[in-house]
Amino acid sequence: MKLDKLSFFFHNAKKQDIVFSMFVLLLCVVMYQIPTGFEDRLPKNAEYTEGLVLSVDNSRAELHGLIRSGSQSLDIQILKGRLKGTVFHTGNVYMGKMELDREFEPGDHAFVTISTNGDETITNVNTSDFYRLRIEAVLMGVFALFLLLYGGFFGFQAMLSFIFSTFAMWKLMIPMMLKGYDPILLSFVAVVILSAVILFLVAGVNRKGIVALLGASLGLGVTAIITLIFSGPFKVNGAVRPFSETLLYAGNTHLDLTRLFIAGVVLSASGAVMDLAMDISAAMSEIVRNKPDISRKDLLVSGNTIGRSVIGTMTTTLLFAYSGSYLAMVMLFMGQGIPNGNLLNISYVAAEILHTVVGSFGLVLVAPITTAMGAMLYVPLKKKRA
Repeated sequence: MKLDKLSFFFHNAKKQDIVFSMFVLLLCVVMYQIPTGFEDRLPKNAEYTEGLVLSVDNSRAELHGLIRSGSQSLDIQILKGRLKGTVFHTGNVYMGKMELDREFEPGDHAFVTISTNGDETITNVNTSDFYRLRIEAVLMGVFALFLLLYGGFFGFQAMLSFIFSTFAMWKLMIPMMLKGYDPILLSFVAVVILSAVILFLVAGVNRKGIVALLGASLGLGVTAIITLIFSGPFKVNGAVRPFSETLLYAGNTHLDLTRLFIAGVVLSASGAVMDLAMDISAAMSEIVRNKPDISRKDLLVSGNTIGRSVIGTMTTTLLFAYSGSYLAMVMLFMGQGIPNGNLLNISYVAAEILHTVVGSFGLVLVAPITTAMGAMLYVPLKKKRA
């Protein structure tokens, strides 16, 4: 019975795809072990754990319109670690910013930092935020389960690409940016490597994956160049992104926020570009499979027809995806009666226009590029086989 289930899981999976997946899994394990290089900045003699809020005293808290000030007094019972069961009296200070403040109630679970000195004497107990690790793990577990149940081995490959991308950005790309490496070049190299791993996991190590990778890489390269060209005339300061200015104040004055902004444009456009490249490559692969004697010219025409059909919805997809992040900002400006000319000249809005249009430009370009790559790689190899 177990063998039957195992064979069902690997149904239609090729040996080379299984080997490549195991190689990527090994890379994930290796990257997990790699230090970021910033561990020494973590607070010394600190324990991070989960606490249960037993009681709350709001006598020192004040509400001014929508903004809270003052603080809460909390009694928290530690639920994990060496101090499990211990009750501490601590506070929750309001910062006056809704996106950063949190209001605890009895029964809430808090993420607690317990600081000690050299002789293990507790010096401070701080509730930094709500404890969300458990529900995050549950959500990720449900996501992984659905992928495995629906896709089997291919669902496992999709989940593996998700994990690999996360580790590559968290363990390699972000630390290298913090260390001063050029963010534009770094983001481009990162997305090319990520695209290669993801596309080969999804399509297999074959011509379909190679064509999609070439199309996506060239499309992203053009996207980076266009962003570099237009970011100057747009006069966009990278500080328009949340926490960018704070990043400088945190001791990273060597960073160029504008180049970080451009790197973010390349990174955010990579997913849609990769999808479009794979759609066109897969469609052209099926055309060649069903009509092996097709000419390069006819395949090129068919690929362009497919590309034109897809780019209309894909560019709109980017518009919807990006607009969700700045919906409240546009609502604020419109609600204040700001004229459209003024609205479009505000740096925040101009940055999002640049972000959206350049990303869409990359999508428009990746279609003919992928089609050309497919026409060159699919047809000649097929003719040699014949």
